[in-house]
Amino acid sequence: MRPIEPTRRDLLIAAGALASRAFAVPLEIARPVVSIARIRNDDTASAVERAIDLLGGIRSITPGKDRILLKPNLVSPDPRATTKPAVIRALARLMKAAGKEVSIGEGSAAADPFNARGAEVFRTSRKDLLNGLQQDVFDRLGYTELARSLRLPLVNLHTGDLAEVKLPGALVFDTLTLHRALLETDLLCSVPMMKTHTLAWVTLGMKNLIGVYPGAVYQAVRGRMHDLTAKVEPSGTAAAIVDMVRANKLGLVVIDGSTAMEGDGPWGGTLLPMGVIVAGTNPLATDMVAADLMGFNPSEVPTFTLARKAGLRPERLDEIEIRGESPDSVRRRFVRPQVVPWEVARTVWATREV
Repeated sequence: MRPIEPTRRDLLIAAGALASRAFAVPLEIARPVVSIARIRNDDTASAVERAIDLLGGIRSITPGKDRILLKPNLVSPDPRATTKPAVIRALARLMKAAGKEVSIGEGSAAADPFNARGAEVFRTSRKDLLNGLQQDVFDRLGYTELARSLRLPLVNLHTGDLAEVKLPGALVFDTLTLHRALLETDLLCSVPMMKTHTLAWVTLGMKNLIGVYPGAVYQAVRGRMHDLTAKVEPSGTAAAIVDMVRANKLGLVVIDGSTAMEGDGPWGGTLLPMGVIVAGTNPLATDMVAADLMGFNPSEVPTFTLARKAGLRPERLDEIEIRGESPDSVRRRFVRPQVVPWEVARTVWATREV
C-alpha cells in the first residue's frame, strides 16, 4: 500500500498546532540583577569586590568592553558630598587586573573661587574657569594623586574635544554635545554617592550623568541645560538625565553608600552612615533598588517615570533580582529633600553668569 501523502492543508494544521504549543509558554526574560554588599570593618574595597562578584565578576559583566570610563560624582570640592576615592580605586584595580583600559572623567558643578563666592554660585561657560575649576576639584578631593598612583588619565568633561550626537526620540535634546572620551569609550561606569537632591529627589547612577553635560556648552551648574529642560518638565532635571543616559554607553552603576546624604542634598544635607555598595548593569534597576533602600517608592522619583516613558525598563521592583544583603536589613527612611521646581531654584542660585 502506498503511504498517504499529507496535503497542504494537513501541513498547515500541523504547523499551527506546533506554533500554538510553542507560544503557550511565554519565553523566559532575564531579570536585571542588582547586588547589595555591606561594608564591614571599614573595608570599602572588599565590599566593592563583593558587589561586582555578585554580578558575575568584572570579566563576565564587561565582555568585549576594553575601554572603561569611570564617572564619580564630584559635584564640588567638598568631600562630604562626593564619591569616596576608595570606591574608584577599588573599581579601577579590578578593571585593570582584568586587562581593561581605565580612565576617570568628571565635569564638576562649582568650586570657589572659579564660579562660587561663599554661598553664591554662578553660571559660566568660560573655558579658563572650567579648566581651573575641574583641576582644583580633582586636586582637593585626592583624585589627582589617585590617578597618578594608578597611572590613569583624568578627563575634564567640561572642555576639550567635543562632538555632537543625534538622539532620536529625545525628551529635550535632539542633538547633544559630549566629550569625545565618552564616544570613544566602550563602557561608561557611573559611580555616584548615595544622596537626596532638591531638584531630582535622589541623585544616583543616572542623575550622576548630569556631570557629563560639558560646561563649555551647557554652563557650569548646567544653567542652560536646566533652563531648556524646564520647558519640558518642571524639575528642569529629570528629562535631561534620561536623554544623557540614552546618549551614552552606561553599562555599569556602582553606588557609594559608605556614607550617604539625606535632606537637602546634593551638598546641603546631613550625612548618615549606610555602609553599603549597590551595583548593577541596568542603570534604572540599580537606581530603583538604591532609592528603595533610602525609603523612597520608585514612583516618587520623576527620573524613573520619564525613563520608563523613554523605553527603559524595569517598571517595578519585583522585576529585579537582588543578590547579597536583604533590602530589609539595610533600608532606612531618609529625610526628604525640600523639592522645588527649577524656576524657583534658579532664583536662589545660578542667577548670574561669570
